[in-house]
Amino acid sequence: MPDAEPDPGPHPGHGPDPDPAAGAREYRTEELARAAGITVRTLRFYRERKLLPPPRREGRLAWYNDRHLARLRTITALLDRGHTLTGIAELAEAFDHGRGVGELLGLGTPTEEIPVRLTPEELADRFAGQDTAENLAKALELGYLGTDGQEIVHVSRRLLDASSALVHRGVPLAEVLEAGHRVRAHTDALAELFTDMVGRYAPDEDPESLRPLAKTIVEAELSLALDRRTASGPTEPGQATGS
Repeated sequence: MPDAEPDPGPHPGHGPDPDPAAGAREYRTEELARAAGITVRTLRFYRERKLLPPPRREGRLAWYNDRHLARLRTITALLDRGHTLTGIAELAEAFDHGRGVGELLGLGTPTEEIPVRLTPEELADRFAGQDTAENLAKALELGYLGTDGQEIVHVSRRLLDASSALVHRGVPLAEVLEAGHRVRAHTDALAELFTDMVGRYAPDEDPESLRPLAKTIVEAELSLALDRRTASGPTEPGQATGS
């Protein structure tokens, strides 16, 4: 359906009654294109490529909101970084179908980890442009990332900082995520070991009061394991590490 342009008369720069769920301000097609610094033709092209969520319809008028504007600015930024429209479309689909921040954090904010809010541009900078749809889907699957409107939420600042540091030192993001997947299996088993042990032998203790002891044991054992690995020299790719 066409967008009924040019504008049919003066207006105050926003829709008559913005949808509360859509954002505080709404834009007609020409207004949105102007705010995003693109042409109406480009806007329509992006919409046809499904890079934008559908606008709200009011008769023949299409109403966009600030989330559409944020998406357009993100598209421009990603194009400037060398992403293709096909890649951007895959990223947009991953964002749109990612887990919401409420689902990511479960019943509440993690007791120690600090979530981080990122724009797609900031995510691209963090991971040296390796924020492909495949990598993003893996991060969503692991529960590292969730979505909140046009923002991305990483569940842990410490994990985000360490992961991006590895990527900037030359480790591919896909390998970092695979390592995270393998570490998750081990840490889940360790958490089960400690909680079961406390439940059996110290059922009256607050589990949170014993958390630092569990972390100290795991950190010390990992430190010793790294010492042993360093002393024995590097392992060739694919070589068995032993039991």
